[in-house]
Amino acid sequence: MNVDIGFVTQLGMGHREAVTIAADHGYDYVEVMLDGAGARDRLAPRRDELRTTLADHGVDCTVHLPFGSIDPGSPFDAVRSGAVAELEAHVDLASALGATKATLHPTTDAWGPAHDDATVGDAIVESVRHLDGYAADRDVELVAENIPKGRFDTNRIDELLDRTDVSMCLDTGHARVDGRDDGGIAALIDAHADRISHFHLNDVRGPSDEHLPIGSGFVDFERLFRALPDDWAGTLSAEVFTHDAGYLGHSLDRIEESLAATGTGGAEGRE
Repeated sequence: MNVDIGFVTQLGMGHREAVTIAADHGYDYVEVMLDGAGARDRLAPRRDELRTTLADHGVDCTVHLPFGSIDPGSPFDAVRSGAVAELEAHVDLASALGATKATLHPTTDAWGPAHDDATVGDAIVESVRHLDGYAADRDVELVAENIPKGRFDTNRIDELLDRTDVSMCLDTGHARVDGRDDGGIAALIDAHADRISHFHLNDVRGPSDEHLPIGSGFVDFERLFRALPDDWAGTLSAEVFTHDAGYLGHSLDRIEESLAATGTGGAEGRE
């Protein structure tokens, strides 16, 4: 396998700090959270500074698009079009930073009892199709993340992949919330390895979204990596809720150990 490994920046973590941690521990990239201090209106004036910091440290970047406050699946046209416009602006920022990928939550906050499943699904699909093309035109790969209890969780992600050309970001913790054990996640990887381009790796001790350092929970990452084909190429982001560089370093070590144990050359593919 040919993989790059990074980590998702957390709220309250300075961008220079994150890049320095990545360089010191041997991460290939940082996945910059474009929300809070990283939202475009706050980060755009400092984008050249961040890009220079990345280049000076030899670290690449991807981004995580904002979510929660943005509703790309709203059944209300004006709300949905506004959300899409805001996401476009963040994709533009991602391109300006030199990001290779942008993670998207294909979700909606629509009130379930008032809006039927098909209408909500169609709205999300329409937005994803548009944003996927918009990002591709700017040399950014859009990756749609499985969101637990969302319209396109791991139990329904097939529909989104069938109806769009978007790549997938598989979040291991979210898959556990959906009720999948290691075998269930491995089966999903096996079924969609050709569309999975990006992972959010986080450990859990049960069906909850704990975002523990890799190796601190019970996820068998070696088993998950074995489900990927030998020639798979993609990116692996540790999404660990910590500002502690030690835990991020430990997570990288455990990811590399799991890749090496598969015997596919995954860890060596980073050299």
